[in-house]
Amino acid sequence: MLPSLGEIERRRRLLGLSQKRLSKLADVSQSMIAKIESGRANPSYLKTKAIFDTIESLERRNETKAKDICHAKVVGVQSQDPVSRGVRVMRETSYSQLPVFSGHQVVGSITEKTILEKLVSTSNPSEVSRLTVDRIMDSAFPTLSEETPVSMVSTLLQFEPAVLVTRRGNVVGIITKADLLKVVGT
Repeated sequence: MLPSLGEIERRRRLLGLSQKRLSKLADVSQSMIAKIESGRANPSYLKTKAIFDTIESLERRNETKAKDICHAKVVGVQSQDPVSRGVRVMRETSYSQLPVFSGHQVVGSITEKTILEKLVSTSNPSEVSRLTVDRIMDSAFPTLSEETPVSMVSTLLQFEPAVLVTRRGNVVGIITKADLLKVVGT
């Protein structure tokens, strides 16, 4: 279902497009755009779809991408590291979650919450610190291409503590909920 015709002018202006430029890009006459925006024309479905497809394509091109907000320095731990190392890295970096690697491959994640749950469920907390990370780690954070729009990143972060950003299969960044708040604050 297409948005209402009233959206054309608002979205065109947000993109900084003139009626003439939009008409060229959508292959519709400039007078048709003017008539639609003034409410004097009721275009065919095909013309309306062409206009909205053009606007949406331009909006996607202008949207902030994962690569624009990710941290390029990904701090993580190896799966065979002791949990105490994970805790130390979290303390030193002020991160509450870390990806877990086996070499360069992501195999899981570890969070403060997971560590605390493990500590609460044991009678000997020092035992937990000696366990290897792979014994208590959670599933890996989702991975996304660096070209993924921030709108999709924000949807995933409603359910995950972090997402990893990849380029050709290699992890090149990480995004957390705090990173999204920075985008809103700018």
